[in-house]
Amino acid sequence: MSTRISIADKAPWLQDAALQKLLAALSANGEGARIVGGAVRNTLLGQAVSDLDIATTCVPDETIHRAEAAGFKTVPTGISHGTVTVIADKRPFEVTTLRADVKTDGRHAAVAFGRDWQVDAARRDFTINALYVEADGTIVDLVGGLADIESRTLRFIGDAEQRIREDYLRILRFFRFFAWYGHGRPESEGLKACARLKDGLAQLSSERVWSELKNMLAAPDPSRALLWMRQAGVLTAVLPESEKWGIDTIHGLVKTEKELGWHADPLLRLASIVPPHTDRVNEMAQRLKLSNQERERLLAWAAAVVPNPEISEAGFAKRLYRSDGQGMIDRLRLALVSARMDALNDNAAMMRAGHLSKLLEFAERYEKPKFPVTGGDLVAAGLEKGPEVGKLQRALEDTWIDSGFILDRSALLARIPEFVAKT
Repeated sequence: MSTRISIADKAPWLQDAALQKLLAALSANGEGARIVGGAVRNTLLGQAVSDLDIATTCVPDETIHRAEAAGFKTVPTGISHGTVTVIADKRPFEVTTLRADVKTDGRHAAVAFGRDWQVDAARRDFTINALYVEADGTIVDLVGGLADIESRTLRFIGDAEQRIREDYLRILRFFRFFAWYGHGRPESEGLKACARLKDGLAQLSSERVWSELKNMLAAPDPSRALLWMRQAGVLTAVLPESEKWGIDTIHGLVKTEKELGWHADPLLRLASIVPPHTDRVNEMAQRLKLSNQERERLLAWAAAVVPNPEISEAGFAKRLYRSDGQGMIDRLRLALVSARMDALNDNAAMMRAGHLSKLLEFAERYEKPKFPVTGGDLVAAGLEKGPEVGKLQRALEDTWIDSGFILDRSALLARIPEFVAKT
């Protein structure tokens, strides 16, 4: 039995002329088409809507025929699974034929196209993701998703263990969606099934594991999801580096982000729950197949050393010149988080937090000065090309740094004879 309400007054995206034209084309002559998934869920939760996915009774060839006849471009992005991307005014709509799973292997499914909306809803992962909406804004709920939206409960459709065995990625999706949309404690049957079947995570590609972790860490507050992931043994399975290090800092980090206006940063949040050991960070980056940019940033964070909080600005500027700026900022931010957490019961920590805050502010506005002497300048001054040029350039740079970056090019070049005599 279905439950029906309307979101017409909450969904301005429904007024999109191209969307309405496409839905009309796919619904003509006894066929049907509805928006499904995230757009419906987010509208009900009062959150932003980015992508619009459409489910239809039309088979893929018919979807292509009808969409192109209506003046749209089509791309057969996943036609074997029933998905056609329809382009309207440079906006993509993913249109997928109603399906039933015929065979699953823990990650992929062989599907059969159908016309039964109940069967299509039943094959999806969570009740809040299986809500449909008609062109006029009427919601069609075939799995109890509206009640779970109301209570912010993340619940597998049907038997949780069966849903997971069909696709083990759903374990990570359970915690990711809980981080974004859940309240209170995760639904118990789903949580138990994730714990029982966590060994299936080994079947997943590293790229998908990191994608889910990263999306979860981008949630406004992922700390509860991480806690339950750890309790279920799932966090250790995908992020063993966190096992002995702990996840306590994530709570202080989220609190500090809100109080100081920092944006949610998945990489900084990841750094807060793994040890700052370059070898382990490098191993983790390789295992999860992080991008080069992500890997280098985490390695710079792990290698950075927080200076004495009472260091002078001049002394800190010298440290910054020789270090990776973002790595130092990340290290200072997490040091500040720890100091702020300790400051609740420790006056010394309160003072340390104040000093760290000033260092962080300085580091964030720091612009690395450019050393004014090049190797070409030294050759022009009479030195022969070779190792001695590089050695002298480094010696001059050290002198420039020690001066507080005050010595200009002329003053540095004037000291060349003095340095040559020393060597």
